[in-house]
Amino acid sequence: MGRGLMKLPGIRPVLALASVLVLLQAMTIIMQAKWLAQAITALFEGAAVSSQVTVLMLFLAAFAARYALSFWLQLVTTRYAERTGTDLRRQMTEQWFRLGPRYAKTEGTGHLVTLAREGIAQYKTYLELFIPRMLGTGFTPVILLLYVFKLDTLSGVILMLTLPILIVFMILIGLATQRKIDGQFKSYKALANHFVDTLRGLETLKTLGQSKTHEGSIMRVSQRYRKATMSTLRMAFLSSFALDFFTMLSVASVAVGLGLRLTEGNMLLGPALTVLILAPEYFLPVRMLGADYHATLDGKEAGEAINEVIARGKAAEQREMEAYAGVVNHGNGLEGHTKSDISNRLNTSSIPDTPATPTPAALRLRVVFNRDKHEMRLSDAYSNRGANAESPNALNSVDLADPMFSWGDCSRFALTDIQVQHEAEGPYSLRDVTFQLTGLGKIGIIGASGAGKSTLIDVLAGFQLPTAGQVLINGQSLTPELLRAWRSQTAAIPQHPYIFSGSIADNIRFYVPEASDAEVAQAAQAAGLTKLLSSLPDGLHEEIGAGGRQLSGGQEQRVALARALLSERSVLLLDEPTAHLDVETEYELKQTMLPLFEGKLVFLATHRLHWMPHMDRIIVMEGGTVAEMGTHQELLARRGVYYHMIQAQMEAI
Repeated sequence: MGRGLMKLPGIRPVLALASVLVLLQAMTIIMQAKWLAQAITALFEGAAVSSQVTVLMLFLAAFAARYALSFWLQLVTTRYAERTGTDLRRQMTEQWFRLGPRYAKTEGTGHLVTLAREGIAQYKTYLELFIPRMLGTGFTPVILLLYVFKLDTLSGVILMLTLPILIVFMILIGLATQRKIDGQFKSYKALANHFVDTLRGLETLKTLGQSKTHEGSIMRVSQRYRKATMSTLRMAFLSSFALDFFTMLSVASVAVGLGLRLTEGNMLLGPALTVLILAPEYFLPVRMLGADYHATLDGKEAGEAINEVIARGKAAEQREMEAYAGVVNHGNGLEGHTKSDISNRLNTSSIPDTPATPTPAALRLRVVFNRDKHEMRLSDAYSNRGANAESPNALNSVDLADPMFSWGDCSRFALTDIQVQHEAEGPYSLRDVTFQLTGLGKIGIIGASGAGKSTLIDVLAGFQLPTAGQVLINGQSLTPELLRAWRSQTAAIPQHPYIFSGSIADNIRFYVPEASDAEVAQAAQAAGLTKLLSSLPDGLHEEIGAGGRQLSGGQEQRVALARALLSERSVLLLDEPTAHLDVETEYELKQTMLPLFEGKLVFLATHRLHWMPHMDRIIVMEGGTVAEMGTHQELLARRGVYYHMIQAQMEAI
């Protein structure tokens, strides 16, 4: 039995009903054998066929009842399997969104897609077959054995001794098969990921003339999966042969004992025939379980993988709740301190004075960071800058849970002592990251590869749960509910945006399916797609993606930008959006993107320094921590990490 089978919702009522049906089915098997043996015995002793019509009709009734109960049992388990499979697919998809794109990248998109489609189908088959077989093996042999003991003790002893041997043999073969299946599942996972990656990159391989060379890689992966599958099938055929062989020997032992006692006159024909008819039925549930075990083992493995995804997502949710509880307790500990007390704890010499009323343009963005102590200016969480001076928590009055909430000039976002560690004993991807910002503007996140830029973007997007630290929005701790509201305000543009199989319009209106063609066209024009659309026969309705027109990297980024613009979300998160583009395309795209960043809060993670002079604030990452922060001119004057990066890339100062 799978470890998570008893944890499935609604499984206990199904098992109770299925158990009753299996017990009734075992009774019909006994009645069927009894009346058939009675009719044969009477005919053997010379009775007329007409005198046995009633007995034969009872036999047929028991036969029909047995298979009616079998049909009912299969119907119950099939409906439950369908319902459970649909529910598991929904839960798994929800947890994918909770775990974020980093998890999908780690596990492989091909594996996750295969798990959601074929894995769910295999798990349904597993439930449909395994539940009846499991209950049949548990109840039917016991009931039949008790009846056989009533008829003939010696035959009952033979059956009772041979069945455990058969079960032990099944377990041994099952353990060997499990190892084979594990290897097959790993090969299948690799094949699925490889297949999806190959489809995505097929156009590039053909363009570079490497498609023929890639055939060898496809062949090697396919051969590994073929060998693993054939090895598993050999084990399955061997186990089926062994089960049938031992069953045949056991039934033959019973038959020989009955035959000897019949010839010696120590046993009547009726009970002997009944026992002989019941002997194969006694072993049948075990044989069917053994046969279906191999047929459903893929489903069992898929079910465990699905439940692992769900459990990992729930564990992440639990960590969010625990982290939130810790933040609340920490916040309660600050209630007794006045704003001046908290201010006195910090070194404010490095924090520029801020006017009482935020001004537009450059001063609209305010970032506070203490380089020496890595401390956030907590007093600002209780201040009223840019809000009503009589309300110390005026900024907190903006409710993120309100569907009408939108990030604006007075909105506030803070990270304090954020740490991210992906493995318990592994290195930190982020360590002691602390900063606070208010309002709108462009934030550049710069650093070498591995400095923590992408991890910081994942934390900002809510895709990565910090190992330690606090996240505050408008002075409120980030609960799971507020996290969902925050995500509804953000739009992410990754380095390789996903282009769905459909029209350009369908891809642009991904966040807003109800958007009209006029709204889509306006977003496309703003993103600089006018030239491309005018060159296409169907314009916005041109099919792109798999099976459609292939777009260049710059065109894909423009589609992703139009998608974000149409959503009218106030916060944009860009993770190396131009890293794979040539310089000419990147500069052209930059001229399109920069004006569109106005009126939004934009986080741009990149290693291309020519973006930085256009940023209102720059966060320099080094070794997973914030090395320095400031404007382009401030960081150049400081002659620190940023200055040396500029020197290394030979940029104009």
